[in-house]
Amino acid sequence: MVYLTRKAEFSASHFYHNPAFTPEENLRLFGKCNNPHGHGHNYTLEVTVKGEVNPRSGFVVDLKDLKAVLEREVLSVLDHRFLNREVPEFAATIPTTENLAISIWRRLEPGLKAARLHRVRVYETPDLFVDFYGEA
Repeated sequence: MVYLTRKAEFSASHFYHNPAFTPEENLRLFGKCNNPHGHGHNYTLEVTVKGEVNPRSGFVVDLKDLKAVLEREVLSVLDHRFLNREVPEFAATIPTTENLAISIWRRLEPGLKAARLHRVRVYETPDLFVDFYGEA
């Protein structure tokens, strides 16, 4: 089994808010991230796929194909977007880094043919990242 990781970057804005909470609860739990005008991040994304090396091509997956799926399913949807207002899954889900990683997994998995998705890692800042390995 060989693991291959592709890295990408995107920028997006968001805010944290749970409509089931009072304004005070939202402020206490989410602090300045509860600002309805949002705030932005420059995210780094690592997508790791796994598979056997194809003896004819020498690839686990053609990197052009992986890049195309990543661009179509993730970057074109998330880059320079206000997640809460422009990305359908975040209309009702708080766009935390954890939920962002899950969303990216769900967007990528169906489009991968030659290799299987192994891990999605999303960096919100250089020292904060979330790993997601799929649903149990």
